[in-house]
Amino acid sequence: MMVETANALRNFTTNYCQQWQQQYGHAPESEALYSVPSSCIITTRETSVLWQPQPFTLPQNLDAVSHALDLALQPAITAWYTTQFAGDMTARLGTRPLTLLQVWSEDDFIRIQENLIGHLVMKRRLKQSPTLFIATTDSELEVVSLCNLRGEVILEQLGTNKREILSEDVPSFLNALQPDVSL
Repeated sequence: MMVETANALRNFTTNYCQQWQQQYGHAPESEALYSVPSSCIITTRETSVLWQPQPFTLPQNLDAVSHALDLALQPAITAWYTTQFAGDMTARLGTRPLTLLQVWSEDDFIRIQENLIGHLVMKRRLKQSPTLFIATTDSELEVVSLCNLRGEVILEQLGTNKREILSEDVPSFLNALQPDVSL
């Protein structure tokens, strides 16, 4: 599942970057990542950066997460966070807007792993099955996550057992997404 997830993520990223180029005449732009160092930055503007994805240069594992909780992780989550360095990307699943979370830099990779550990600890305290977030929604109470038991992509309401299956696996999820480059 790692190879399939990595390929689907690269394909989505390529489509996202191409659509941004067609719509605006330049690489993806981010104000949120302004002044945050990354090998992805190709141009710094007055209040934003233009970026392009870069190969992931660290060991391709989430060992810090799996060791912290003594938990075997779905291979797709490892591929999600270790395929590339890139900015977060906006997309739509049908009419639902999403922001795909990506690793921006080596420092960001440490932060993401810490946040994944915190999320899993919360799930354990609530006696809920383990999930790992991969995207945000417009609601602060809902995230898109990978179910670590079955490998499904779900929409989950934080702090509750409420969840909706969005896709049977991460590659299918990525293939169903449409890049959304509207500002």
